[in-house]
Amino acid sequence: MTLSVFLRLAALSTLLAAPAAAQSIPSGAQRNDDDVRLPSGKLQREEILRADYEKNLEDTARIQQLAREIEQELKESGYTVLPTHSLRKAEEIEKLAKRVKGRLRR
Repeated sequence: MTLSVFLRLAALSTLLAAPAAAQSIPSGAQRNDDDVRLPSGKLQREEILRADYEKNLEDTARIQQLAREIEQELKESGYTVLPTHSLRKAEEIEKLAKRVKGRLRR
């Protein structure tokens, strides 16, 4: 390959790359997902965390209530009988606990 062909290819590749570089976002204008602000001016991430916190408090309060109800039902029924609605409550406790665990992992 001669020098002139090489220079032409180099010039062509520079010209082709220039429009793509002009369209890219400048580094100062790039935004992180954590920097997204809501119309109220609050950070979106903080609002998500606050909502998750509130849901976790509600779900754990419900878990405690269901656990007390199951305990009371077991005391009333004795050791030979297992109320079926206690099993449903235990399944609801599992479901709520999985939700809380999932939110805590975020």
